[in-house]
Amino acid sequence: MAPSTTVLQRKLIKRKAPRGFLKLVFKRQKPHLHLTTNSDLLVHLNCLLFVHRLAEESRANACENKCGIIKKDHVLAAAKVILKKSRG
Repeated sequence: MAPSTTVLQRKLIKRKAPRGFLKLVFKRQKPHLHLTTNSDLLVHLNCLLFVHRLAEESRANACENKCGIIKKDHVLAAAKVILKKSRG
């Protein structure tokens, strides 16, 4: 049998939040704020939840259009819906 031409490459997925980077960004942008110890984790969690909602909504938009691939238009429409819901 001939060897396969496709090579599977596994990427190492980081399981931890980039705490040092987030703290550095906070200090640069708002140096006068005194944040609690776990506030960077809350920001990271909020970002992950937004990306998850965006993926679900864009997948739903792609299914409504009977498209198997999520395109840029689906993501933009989903972002508008999510931001509208979050603003009230």
